[in-house]
Amino acid sequence: MTETINSVAPSAGTASANGQFNPYQDHASALRFITCGSVDDGKSTLIGRLLVDTRAVLQDQLAGVTKSGETDLALLTDGLSAEREQGITIDVAYRYFNTDTRKFIIGDAPGHEQYTRNMVTAVSSADAAVVLVDATKLDWQNPDLALLPQTRRHSLLAHLLRVHSLVFAVNKLDAVADPAQAFANIRGALARFAHAADIRVAATIPVSALKGFNVVNQHAGWAGYRGPSLLQLLEQLPNTPADTDLPLALPVQWVEKFHDSAVTTQGRRVFWGRVATGAAQVGAAVQILPSGQLATVAQVIDHARAPKGVHAGLSAGITLDREVDVSRGDWIVAAPTSFAAAADDFDTPAISTAWLSQRTLTATVAWMDNEPLVPGRVYWALHGHRWVKAKAQRVVHRLNINTLAEEDATQLEPNAIGVVDFALQEAIPAASFTRSRALGSMILVDTASNATAAAVLVR
Repeated sequence: MTETINSVAPSAGTASANGQFNPYQDHASALRFITCGSVDDGKSTLIGRLLVDTRAVLQDQLAGVTKSGETDLALLTDGLSAEREQGITIDVAYRYFNTDTRKFIIGDAPGHEQYTRNMVTAVSSADAAVVLVDATKLDWQNPDLALLPQTRRHSLLAHLLRVHSLVFAVNKLDAVADPAQAFANIRGALARFAHAADIRVAATIPVSALKGFNVVNQHAGWAGYRGPSLLQLLEQLPNTPADTDLPLALPVQWVEKFHDSAVTTQGRRVFWGRVATGAAQVGAAVQILPSGQLATVAQVIDHARAPKGVHAGLSAGITLDREVDVSRGDWIVAAPTSFAAAADDFDTPAISTAWLSQRTLTATVAWMDNEPLVPGRVYWALHGHRWVKAKAQRVVHRLNINTLAEEDATQLEPNAIGVVDFALQEAIPAASFTRSRALGSMILVDTASNATAAAVLVR
């Protein structure tokens, strides 16, 4: 584990040439981050503090969460009536604010184990994760203290889901007798855990969400820490880079039809979707999966219908040079390329496939259903925009989140993380999640209850 405080400048487009904030900056430059961790670690209060201290909250909003002269910052994000009645976060709440240099999209993820699926949903699209650690819940006087299970679970999930930056925020240090000792011992425990799990940590920061220490403004020297505040660090964190250096892959989400068009030199349909990898360019040779048909890109338009090439992470409409059978759920990928084989292979041309379709997968599974995953059961799997039947063949092992050991298992219980072999009803262009987030991820859905059962990361 390497702990660094990033000095990366904000993404291009977040400020004008004179350094002033540009309200019309590209949406992609905004930093999407979530707060996660165990129950009552102060996640909602931290976000409330960020909103209040950056003046992103109107006076009438503050009045609505003030009782007897005291402001309950957590209520700024806990908007559901059940959340306010129980004092917990149930669903992910998104809030937006900006500073002079950057825009932010915050996701407040619930800490309870039974809402782990909500946390996974939020973290899957995040650029950064702020994992809160409540100092008052730990044996902070012990240098060998143990972390809470949800702290470990949420950190592991963020790591597995390829969150680009992970920050530990040690909260409620103002409520312990010796903040410096508590922070030193907790930071040591977090460092040992991150090293064992091979998690790269951007920074570990002591904060008090209630009092505002090191949240927006620095509280120099408090708890023996003299680094940047949480907000100062977030302003410097990079966005998750798009997979632009990989071959083209676009999952078709919608087919726009122009049957009455008089144009016969090319296809008369536009295939819309978000480019997952590579770039859509006019003249590119492509293949349609699963049919395997080949074609050439005749036209590319962006989300505003302007003709231009579109790279990964943005939406595009593609028209092909001829009529090809393409439906929602199909993939438009870079066509296979041929290359000369070795001399001892009689110089027979070989084919290199950009994205290989397969019917058997080994994947890391974050199980979220109330019923355990049992080998032999069949689930619906959503890959891109295509639904296929997936049969769980074997649980390879289960990850012990406390020891990080790979244990033998015959099933996965709710909120367990493990590795499972799957057999699919039909082949899909699945790739390793470490190579491509879009092609390497699926969700499983129970065929009877239609409940989301698991997040699946192809190995």
